[in-house]
Amino acid sequence: MSKYIYLSVIPEALIASMLPPKEFGDYMATGTKKRNVSQAIFFEIDLELIKDKIDMEYVNRRCVRKADGSPKSSVYLSTYRVLEMIPLKALKNLYVTTETGVVLELKKTSYDKSVEPKNHLHLYQELCPVSPRVATKYTPSEFVTSLTDGTSHVNVPRLFFADLKLGELATNPGSGSAELLPYRNVGHLRDCLEILKNDNDKAMKTVQRVFSGTLLYRTIGKGFYVGDKNEVVHYPFPSMAELEEQNYDFFRAI
Repeated sequence: MSKYIYLSVIPEALIASMLPPKEFGDYMATGTKKRNVSQAIFFEIDLELIKDKIDMEYVNRRCVRKADGSPKSSVYLSTYRVLEMIPLKALKNLYVTTETGVVLELKKTSYDKSVEPKNHLHLYQELCPVSPRVATKYTPSEFVTSLTDGTSHVNVPRLFFADLKLGELATNPGSGSAELLPYRNVGHLRDCLEILKNDNDKAMKTVQRVFSGTLLYRTIGKGFYVGDKNEVVHYPFPSMAELEEQNYDFFRAI
């Protein structure tokens, strides 16, 4: 049976498994006996591109069938600073899993900066290695660069985050409709966006310092991004209409 390497981002860990991606996502979310309830978000990793970064002898020794013949579900290889260790070219597709174990595969694409909206405000949920929710004037590529190029007092080697929907608040935070935005404190969100809109010297504002650990998938806008000062990779997220048509099980589960 094949061996797979996964980079989990909630929590951050590098994991070897004998389970293919959708079975692995179900296992991570619900557990072996289906008694757990938690989301899972993870990348499949190209094993050939990281063999020099992991202990292959350990993987081959531990990632084997159990005594009853069932596949080994997980062997943890690392739980510290994993995202920055893995080359971006080794990241394959991204998988997002509901609390009930329904998995959605998102295709890896190169990011086209030319389609970034101008003069819009944005809301990003950082997921790894840090996890505040941030309102900003920066487009996705500008946001990644600002936090990874070393020019800021607050910086990380690499960043994985989700773009969240703002609707009319992206251009009109004061009086734009928030009717379809299911955020807990829309008033606070408006305040943060208004500060950014009216302060030319301020580019980012923390909306929520602590991530709850659960991402409301219906709030995902353009998708997920991972990158550093040199490159940004995009994993587009389908619209609700596309989800309903193409992956009804996931649509129902969110």
